[in-house]
Amino acid sequence: MAGRLLVSYLVVLAASAITVGWSFSALREGARDATLVRDAYVPLLMTIGEALAGQNVMNTQLNHITSAKNPADVRQWIETARRVRPLTFRQLREDAETGLPPALDRTELRVHVMEQMAALERELAGEGDQFDQLFQALAQGNTARAETIRDQLVATETDGAKRLRALRQRVSHEMATLTEAAQRRERRSVLFLIGLSALTLVVGVWTTLYARRVLAPLSAVTERARAVAAGDLSPGEIVATEDEIGELAKTFEAMVAAIRKARAELVQAERLATIGKMAAHITHEVRNPLSSIGLNLELLEEELTDAQSQAAATGADDAKAPLSEANQLLQAIQAEVERLSQISEQYLSAVRQPQPALARECVGDLVRECHAFLRPELQRAGLSSKVEVTSDVPKVDFDEGQLRQALLNLIRNAREALPKGGQVVMRVDRRDGQVAICIDDDGPGIPDEARSTIFDPFYTTKQHGTGLGLAVTRSIVVAHGGTISCEPRDGGGTRFCISLPVPS
Repeated sequence: MAGRLLVSYLVVLAASAITVGWSFSALREGARDATLVRDAYVPLLMTIGEALAGQNVMNTQLNHITSAKNPADVRQWIETARRVRPLTFRQLREDAETGLPPALDRTELRVHVMEQMAALERELAGEGDQFDQLFQALAQGNTARAETIRDQLVATETDGAKRLRALRQRVSHEMATLTEAAQRRERRSVLFLIGLSALTLVVGVWTTLYARRVLAPLSAVTERARAVAAGDLSPGEIVATEDEIGELAKTFEAMVAAIRKARAELVQAERLATIGKMAAHITHEVRNPLSSIGLNLELLEEELTDAQSQAAATGADDAKAPLSEANQLLQAIQAEVERLSQISEQYLSAVRQPQPALARECVGDLVRECHAFLRPELQRAGLSSKVEVTSDVPKVDFDEGQLRQALLNLIRNAREALPKGGQVVMRVDRRDGQVAICIDDDGPGIPDEARSTIFDPFYTTKQHGTGLGLAVTRSIVVAHGGTISCEPRDGGGTRFCISLPVPS
């Protein structure tokens, strides 16, 4: 986020630098042109105007010289003007030389002025004899000749005036060109400033919207933090943004997951501690008496067997019936003792943390052995079963006894989930770099709300279950570095999957 904001700032800064740089260059050009107009074009125009005014007055005097009442005064003025005019032309050349140096890139105009002045001076240089002839004709009273010479002089002076007007027009055009260039630079400067303002506005709006969009997930993270503080440790949706807020959300959810895991482990430890106390009590108060009862039952069974043998030998038929009933009662008591022993053993198994003795073997062979062992039991329950093992399943490290116990628990759970018959499928394949052992049944399935707690100790949906079978199974799988899951099966039923890591 900081990088993107920095980029937007750099864009505005670069645009500002370009605008300021161009404006500075335009100002320098404007100052140079203003200096050129002040120091070159204005003096040059003034001198040209002065020379043109002299030419116009000269033409006026020449036009009226033949009809003047005092030609001598006119002659004096003309001669004075002729002496002054070269000074004006020299000043004009000096203005062109000094005011239009080559450094200002006005060489073409300077050369044009010098060429026009040279041509004008050449044209006017031959007027000296004509003026003398004009004044001589006027003195002699030869009006016709004077008018002829006057007309020639007026034509020459008119041409000179035309050159001066053309030169003034050229200089004025150059000044107009500079003015237009200055106006164009001014318009460009205004457009640049408008563009910079628009760009700044766009970047500012974009930055505001971007900041709002980026910071919007922060409110979700805040609400999530409040929910966690209130005790809600359920997995939350992670804000999918590639910036600091997204990283904060990911880290926060990872922290919540760690807290959830630690709390679950704490609850599990408390439950195991409770089970441990119960197991110790059962071992002391129940298991030892059960062992004594079992031993006494075996002795009673032997005595009943001997009594039945004696009755059969003596032919005392009236004694056989009571002995048979006693034997049945004895077997029922023995079955209950075995059931209680199994329950106490489950409690003890739940307390003990499994320490697997790992050996690298083929897990498919173990699944086939478990299936062969339980097939008669499944057939008696009216179930069909099969095993599917793919050919690319690698060997994994596992404790055969412990994993066998976990598999037998899952297969028997599948059998108990199919009281009216069905099919159990055991499948072994390789998934995502792990070996997966899946046990499917096509029974009624497990409700969604129950799947999240099905591996918790003491949780059971059976009428006579202890709720420790799946807890023991999970502890075995976790001790192997694997995972176990319960998920709905396509088409109905339940699927338990054990995933074991493939050794590198």
